[in-house]
Amino acid sequence: MNRSSLAFVFAALTTTAIAGENFLVYFGTNTNAKNGSKGIYVARFNSSSGELTQPELAAEAGNPGFLAIHPSKKYLYAIGDITVADGKKGGGISSFSIDLKSGKLAPINQASAVGNGPCHVNVDKTGKLAAIANYGSGSVASYAIKDDGSVSEAASFYQHEGSSVDPRRQSGPHAHSVNFSPDNRFAFACDLGLDKVLIYKIDPATGKMTPNDPPFAKTPAGGGPRHLAFHPSGKYVFVNNEMAMTETVFAYDAEKGALTEIETVSTLPEADRDKKGFSTAESLAHPNGRVVYVSNRTHDTIAVFACDPATGKLTLIQNVPVEGEIPRNICLDPTGKWLIAAHQNSGTAALFKVDQDSGKLTFTGTKVNVPGSICVRFLALD
Repeated sequence: MNRSSLAFVFAALTTTAIAGENFLVYFGTNTNAKNGSKGIYVARFNSSSGELTQPELAAEAGNPGFLAIHPSKKYLYAIGDITVADGKKGGGISSFSIDLKSGKLAPINQASAVGNGPCHVNVDKTGKLAAIANYGSGSVASYAIKDDGSVSEAASFYQHEGSSVDPRRQSGPHAHSVNFSPDNRFAFACDLGLDKVLIYKIDPATGKMTPNDPPFAKTPAGGGPRHLAFHPSGKYVFVNNEMAMTETVFAYDAEKGALTEIETVSTLPEADRDKKGFSTAESLAHPNGRVVYVSNRTHDTIAVFACDPATGKLTLIQNVPVEGEIPRNICLDPTGKWLIAAHQNSGTAALFKVDQDSGKLTFTGTKVNVPGSICVRFLALD
């Protein structure tokens, strides 16, 4: 049995065995005077009972839309508004220490995004490197994470170049996310403006990224790749195309860091596929390897796909109402039994139960208030 197969078996058999039942749940938000959000919020969740508490403010911050938790559970990172040189406001990355007892966050330091409009952050598996995507300027940056949880100034920065077929939204690059490979050798940056997934080699020891060879994979023209998720086997990558309302499946070559397209499928029910004005937000693979989820904004549903672990191919089996307006990030708890969807426009988050056989979602009736909610992250307490 090869390394990829062993990883899949481990993920499928031990998901619940290695996860406790008590979690902190952090919510990243868009802050503005209209929605009343003040920053990052935290709730408590029990995976045995399905009880989710009403979130409370964990730390004040400006537009901390996306979050990433350090593998040590000691630190949290957010993109958003920071004070840069000469007291001016700009985009950047902020680090916080986590009080596991209260869930509160204490600021450590901040660093400039270098580019404009940071929209996504991730931390590598060693906890030594953070990477962000800048949507506004179409660039990515990486940072060394120090022993105290603080971040360096940008250790590497890459400005994407080019355009694609839609003159309104793809006249230039728009980096939208950064994700790390299961073996922690590569970073993958979806760029909506280029219809590409750019590929970088990472060096956790220095916090630097360097372009890979091959340097990118192409997605269907005019699709607008936004976020991606790895299959737990490490053999496939799932990319949601924001503009086309599709999901592209790639085969992943772990040695080369290369992606090869397998198929592209719609995230909408057949009756709605000719309608306009929808967009996807998030891709998520269940740890059992048999289900993939995609959030559909404006359509206000979550697309549920059955995934064939032998081929990576997807079959749409459900479009479940998301119980709010403009779903953004969706996140499974580490046991794989529950899913929380963040609703940006309705200022709420909804809890769904995951059918362990089919992967289909059922709304539990639990909905909490999170103004401007964009991102959901679980932190295990036991």
